[in-house]
Amino acid sequence: MQPTTPNRGCSRASRSARRIAAFAGLTLALGAFAAPAWADFQPGDLFVSRSVYDNNPANVQAGTTVLPPGCVSGCAVANSDGTYPFVLNNDLVDSSFGITSKVFLDELTPSGSPVSSFEVPNSSQNGVPPTKDQLVTSFSSKSELALNLSTSGRYVTFMGYVAPIDGLDVSNSNTPGVIDPTNPVPGSDYRVVGQIDQHGKLRYTETNAYSGNNGRAAIENDAGGVIYTAGNAGNGANPQPNGVILGAGAQIMSPQTKAQVAQRPGTPTPVGSFSITQLGFAADKVGKDTNFRGLTIHNNVVYYTKGSGGNGVNTVYFIDTTGKACPTTGVGLPQPGAPLPTSPIAYDPALLQTQGVTPYDMCILAGFPTALKSKTAFPFGIWFANANTVYVGDEGNGDNTYSTKTGTYTKAAAQTTAGLQKWTFDSCSGTWKLAYTLQSGLNLGQPYSIAGYPSGDNAATALPWSPGTDGLRNVSGRVNADGTATIWAITSIVSGSGDQGADPNQLVTISDDPNATTPATGESFSTVRAAGFAEVLRGVSFTPGTNPAAP
Repeated sequence: MQPTTPNRGCSRASRSARRIAAFAGLTLALGAFAAPAWADFQPGDLFVSRSVYDNNPANVQAGTTVLPPGCVSGCAVANSDGTYPFVLNNDLVDSSFGITSKVFLDELTPSGSPVSSFEVPNSSQNGVPPTKDQLVTSFSSKSELALNLSTSGRYVTFMGYVAPIDGLDVSNSNTPGVIDPTNPVPGSDYRVVGQIDQHGKLRYTETNAYSGNNGRAAIENDAGGVIYTAGNAGNGANPQPNGVILGAGAQIMSPQTKAQVAQRPGTPTPVGSFSITQLGFAADKVGKDTNFRGLTIHNNVVYYTKGSGGNGVNTVYFIDTTGKACPTTGVGLPQPGAPLPTSPIAYDPALLQTQGVTPYDMCILAGFPTALKSKTAFPFGIWFANANTVYVGDEGNGDNTYSTKTGTYTKAAAQTTAGLQKWTFDSCSGTWKLAYTLQSGLNLGQPYSIAGYPSGDNAATALPWSPGTDGLRNVSGRVNADGTATIWAITSIVSGSGDQGADPNQLVTISDDPNATTPATGESFSTVRAAGFAEVLRGVSFTPGTNPAAP
C-alpha cells in the first residue's frame, strides 16, 4: 500500500509491411538481424521510443532561411544548413530552433536484443498526406516521447505533434486554439497523444494544450476513460493568454477514436495545479510552476516531476483528489483511498491571470526538495518498486564546462545527485528520504565517440563535439522473482553541440535491491542500446499488453 500518514508505532498485412520495413532500418544501426514475420508485441519485452533525423542539407539554408519561420520581428538568419549535427548550431541564433523527425517504437528483449521496430505514420511515407493520421517529434527536444503503460497494461501512450517531417520550430509553435501574439514562433500545430496496443493499432488524441512549448508524457487510466499528460506551455511575454495558463503542466483528456481530421479539440483542461505560493514564496510567472516532465501512476495516485526551467520548485509532485493532503504547507502525502482524478479542475476563471489555475490540487511529496529554482535537483523519470521505494532519474545540470587538461566535462563529472536516485519511505517521520544515488558505469562527464561525428571542437561553441553522459531521464523497471529490481533508463547528454538534446544517447540498465541501504559491491550500469548518428533515444517502458503488476 502507498504510504500516506506517519506510522505512530491499418490492416494486418499493411501493418506487417510497415513494421518489417522499419525493422530493416533498425538492423542497419544494430547489425545484421533477420527481420521477423509479423507478430504482435510480446508482453514483457522492452519498448523504446527513438527518433531519426533525415539529415537533409536542404532542410535549412545557411545565410538564407529566416528563423523562426514566419517571424515578423527579432528574426535571425540560419547559420548552418540542414546537415547533422551542424544544423543544431541554429539554436545559437534562434532559441526556439527545432526540426521535426520520425518516431520509431522499438521492441527489444529485456537484455537488449532487437525484436522489431514500428515506424509511427509520418509525412515522409507514401500514402500519408496531410489528411491522414500522423505524429512526429521535435528531434532536438530532449524531454519528449516518454512511454507509459496504461493502468491496465493494454496500451502504451506517448506525445508528439501533428506536423510534417522537417518542420522548423514546431516545438515552440502555438496550438491552433491557443494563439499567443507575443510568441516569436507564429505557426500553430496541435499537440497529440499517440496510443498503441499490442497489435500495433494506433489511435490519436489531439489537444490545444502546451501552446508555445511541448507535451512530454501521457498515461491512460483505462478504467476512468481518461488520459493524463505532462508538459510545459508558453513561449511569449507576460501576461500570458488564459489558454496558455490553462494549457500548462498537468492535463486530462478523453481518448479519441476519430481520425485526426475529424477531431475538434477545445480549450485545454487542466487536472492538476500547483503554485509556489503554497510554500510561502512570492508568486512567479503564472503557469510556469507546473513545467512538468515525468509522469507515473502508483497505487491510484498520479505523480509528476519538475526538473527544469527558471521558475518554481524542481521536485516530485502528486495530485490530491481529497483536498486534505497538503491544505496549508504545499507538502504532504497521498491520502488513504484517494481515487484517481476523472475530470478537470473546477477552476475560478476570474483568478487565472493573478493566481493561475486555482484552487490548487497538487502537493510536493513529503521529503522531496522544496528549494526555489534549485541548481542541484533535476528529477525526470520516476518508477515505484513498491510502496516504500521509488527510483527517480535525475538528468543532471546540463553544464557543459569542459577541461582540456582532464578531457572531461568537469561540472557534469562532479555531480553527486545526477543519475538514479533511490528514495525510501520513513514511516516514523512520514517522509521520503534519499537513500543513495546510483552513478557507477554512467561515466558522467566522460566524452565518448559517435561514428560519423565531426572530430575536435564545434567552431560555433569552441567545445568538443563528443558527448558525455550528464544523468538520466525517463526510467522504467520491474521487480524480479528474487526480490531485486531491474531498472532501465535513458541517458541525458552534455556536449559542445549547438543543442545538447540532439546528441546520440544511450539506454542503460542496473539491478538494485529495493531493501538495501547502500549499493551492492560492483553494482553498476551497463549499456543496453546506444543511439547512432542522427538518432536519439527518448522513452522506455514495457510493451503494450504487459501486465503492469508483473512485467
